[in-house]
Amino acid sequence: MKPGIHPAYEPVVFRDRAADFAFLTRSTATSDTTVEWEDGRTYPVIDVETSSASHPFYTGTQRIMDTAGRVERFERRYGRGRRGR
Repeated sequence: MKPGIHPAYEPVVFRDRAADFAFLTRSTATSDTTVEWEDGRTYPVIDVETSSASHPFYTGTQRIMDTAGRVERFERRYGRGRRGR
């Protein structure tokens, strides 16, 4: 890697406020706000809207879409076989 052209890759805390969940990782993203982590050090913190702690796919609260029912409802509403007229 060429020196001086890459962004700094440093520890950052990503926090999901909706789920009260945070994790420490390394990233090139930065922030002006900081938080004191469990190890006693202060790290930049980035608030995210969704994480694995709050996303429906990972929490098991995902709803399954009924596509067959939607098609049937559309056909009842607008009729079937009206093509070519």
